[in-house]
Amino acid sequence: MTQPDQSTPNLSPLKKESLDKDLTKIVHVEKATRFISRRLFAPGLALLFLALAGVFSSIYIGAQPNAVFIIVAAMLGGYMALNIGANDVANNVGPAVGSRALSLVGALVIAALFESAGALLAGGEVVNTISKGIIDPALVPDTQSFVWIMMAALLSSALWVNLATFFGAPVSTTHAVVGGVMGAGIAAVGFSAVNWVTMGKIAASWVISPVLGGVIAALFLAFIKINIIYQDDKIAAARRWVPALIAMMAAVFSCYLVMKGLKRVWKPDVYMVLTIGFGVFFVALAFLRPWVRARSQGLENRNESLRVLFHVPLICSAALLSFAHGANDVANAVGPLAAIIHSAQSGDIAAKVGIPLWVMLIGAVGISLGLFLYGPKLIRMVGEQITRMNPMRAFCVALSAAITVIIASALGLPVSSTHIAVGAVFGVGFFREYFTSHSKLRQAYVKKHVRYPSVAADEVPSQEEVRRRKLVRRSHFTVIIAAWVITVPAAALLAAGIYSVLTLFR
Repeated sequence: MTQPDQSTPNLSPLKKESLDKDLTKIVHVEKATRFISRRLFAPGLALLFLALAGVFSSIYIGAQPNAVFIIVAAMLGGYMALNIGANDVANNVGPAVGSRALSLVGALVIAALFESAGALLAGGEVVNTISKGIIDPALVPDTQSFVWIMMAALLSSALWVNLATFFGAPVSTTHAVVGGVMGAGIAAVGFSAVNWVTMGKIAASWVISPVLGGVIAALFLAFIKINIIYQDDKIAAARRWVPALIAMMAAVFSCYLVMKGLKRVWKPDVYMVLTIGFGVFFVALAFLRPWVRARSQGLENRNESLRVLFHVPLICSAALLSFAHGANDVANAVGPLAAIIHSAQSGDIAAKVGIPLWVMLIGAVGISLGLFLYGPKLIRMVGEQITRMNPMRAFCVALSAAITVIIASALGLPVSSTHIAVGAVFGVGFFREYFTSHSKLRQAYVKKHVRYPSVAADEVPSQEEVRRRKLVRRSHFTVIIAAWVITVPAAALLAAGIYSVLTLFR
């Protein structure tokens, strides 16, 4: 046996282990850098926007005695607008995204465009300086105190909404501003400054609006299940009822847009609103009957097929809700800012003030930017994580939100669109739990059709599957309700503390 020549050198390739280790370290550093840069992109862009808001305001106000106050207030208004976009807009598009009628990117684009359009076109030229009239401006001792109250209210409400967004809780930005104004007003003047009757109405709305939204959404879902979903011929039932349902949505959203989205530029009486609603209903019904018939041609007799009939209405509802939200809730960001500018420039306290265009631009751009940077988290929460959505359920949520706002406005109740929309999502989920367990109609339908292959598996889930997914996630329900309850007192305490700190620099 031939022995290897011990004198032959090793001809295997040389490996530089130290170089490989260094290259591996560089790769890890690059990965970490990319990860950190992605994490820092959104805060960096938000800080850039706030800096630009300050620069933008300084250009318009010039060298005035109180220019510093106005610049700081503009940055605070921009910060509040970012948080409105991050938290509040999810209610308008979340159900449509959760039901797959809209992609997340499509929802962000539609919401940003229509939020901005609502703010700029229908946001109004005049805004109340004291949100919802909860404190009497005549009791504020001087202009400087009023400016501090508004700045404390703006900062406290923005901080609270920011914290709620971090924990994934959709809260009412209007209630946050109300709490901020109340807390700063009490710190400045005392408890006598607060209009407790108005505060009582706002507190009542915490219970009334989500319950009413949930009940109305559940009723519409019950109607759809009984008259369409659990019918032997689903397509024929859809052709009979879907045109009327979508026409009702068109009518309701027309009234909603007139009453809420355009209320700052046009205030028709109740008869005009009703005339518009009925007119839109019958025109839409005449158009929708042939449209639904054409869309339903060739569809299979299953729930999955029905969903395509609701996609377009959901996209339209998301756009209109965003427009009305931009027209209304931009005031939460720019209202206190406009009040600060007026008081700093004129030296007096007015119940209503005009909103300069540059102030409205800060609000509109801030809401859209906050939506793009931080909105997806809350959109997924509302649309996917509370309960499972499909187009029919999302349709019920959107229609319920508009109807509830109209009813509340007619009754003079100061409701929150956030509470209504999320309450409607809860209502849909809890109704599904009840209907799945107790409906004799569903049980009869399952017994009759379960042996046929034409019935999809997701239409007749097993009892074990029903128990497993419990339809409404209790952990999210608890967190959101807790956030709603403490929004006003938390914002009030924050505002009182911030006002006390600010007065140290007088």
